[in-house]
Amino acid sequence: MTFIQTVAVAFSVFSRLPVPQFQWNEKNMRYMLCAFPLVGAFIGLFLWLWTLLSRTLGFSAILYAAGITLIPVLITGGIHLDGFCDTADALASHAEPARRREILKDPHSGAFAIIGACTYMLAYFALAAELKAEPSAALVLGIMHILSRTLSGISVISFPASSSNGLLAGFRQSAEKKLSFVLLLVTFVLAAAAIILLSRQAGAVMVFAALLCFLCLFFISKKLFGGMSGDLAGWFLQLAELFMLASFILIEKVISL
Repeated sequence: MTFIQTVAVAFSVFSRLPVPQFQWNEKNMRYMLCAFPLVGAFIGLFLWLWTLLSRTLGFSAILYAAGITLIPVLITGGIHLDGFCDTADALASHAEPARRREILKDPHSGAFAIIGACTYMLAYFALAAELKAEPSAALVLGIMHILSRTLSGISVISFPASSSNGLLAGFRQSAEKKLSFVLLLVTFVLAAAAIILLSRQAGAVMVFAALLCFLCLFFISKKLFGGMSGDLAGWFLQLAELFMLASFILIEKVISL
């Protein structure tokens, strides 16, 4: 029962999928971040179904790419994209870490958040338009969404936090950190191995791109923000998925030459 509650809590926080609602408590929050990658698995399932539908009905590359771009946003409700936008505003301010943290908390969107969101969605859509509507490619993308969430969860648990308040602080305080870290790390290794087995060179470059973004997150969170936050976790997740998608497209194009 605790497992079901843990998964339900993770989906209620990180997705808009209809799940039973449970009151948050110490038991069902303890391993909630370990269930975070399951949201990525459901995104992968919907991407795979969209691919099958696109192949069956002969959708154009543009319509197929629109689905690939929008499905993750629709399932998550844009929670990670919101963090990406807030972080774009904060980074563009070139202010001190304390001021950047204030910008992250500001509910209003600045010009750089809008520019960042439009640029991101356009880049993701353009890359998705290069994909072929093949189940194998959809499977790789599904694993990509699992992999990004394992690293995002690891960053929340292990990186120094910028504040002892807020949603991220609540996750950290409730989590069984050591075991959660191990479980997320194992999930990452399995996801990385699967994506490399499925896509060989492209998969290896995708994993490398994700780790590079993870390293970037560590230094940016520490130096520019004075610690980790939920918005930064969302910013990383979106950035890692964009770079992994770009890596997949680029290497597949090079191999086909």
